[in-house]
Amino acid sequence: MTEEVSVEDLFDQGLERYQAGESVEILLPLFKEVCDRAPKTSSAWTCLAWLYLLSDKPLQAVKAAQKAVKLNPQDPQARVNLAIAMLETDQKGVRQHIELAGQIIMVSPELNDELKQNFEDGLSRKPDWKSLNRVKSWLFEGK
Repeated sequence: MTEEVSVEDLFDQGLERYQAGESVEILLPLFKEVCDRAPKTSSAWTCLAWLYLLSDKPLQAVKAAQKAVKLNPQDPQARVNLAIAMLETDQKGVRQHIELAGQIIMVSPELNDELKQNFEDGLSRKPDWKSLNRVKSWLFEGK
C-alpha cells in the first residue's frame, strides 16, 4: 500500500523543486493537483498563477490569480500576478492591484523583500518579461 502525500508536503516539495530550477512544465501539474486538493489555499493559487505566467498562459494565470486574491486580498504577490496577467491579456483594472500591493509592501519590509526576490527570480527565468518589468517599475522605481 502506498501512503498518500499530504497537500502540504506536496506543496512544499513543489516549492523546493521550483527553487532547485525544475522546469515549469513539469511543476504545473503538481500545483494544479495541490489546488484541486486544497482549493481554499491562496498560496497554491498564487504559485499556480506564477507558473502559468512563466509558461505564457496568461488566461489561465488570470483565473488562478483571481482565486488567490479572493482567498487572500492582502497577498501582494497574488495581486502582482493578477496585474501581470491582466496586462498580458489587455484587461483593465490593473492600477488598483498595483496600488494595493504597493500599500501592503510599504508596511511590511518582509513582504517587500520577498516581492523583490520574486521579481528577480521571474526575470532570471524569463529575461525579456515586459509585463513583469512594468509592474516592477511601478512598484519600486517610482519611490
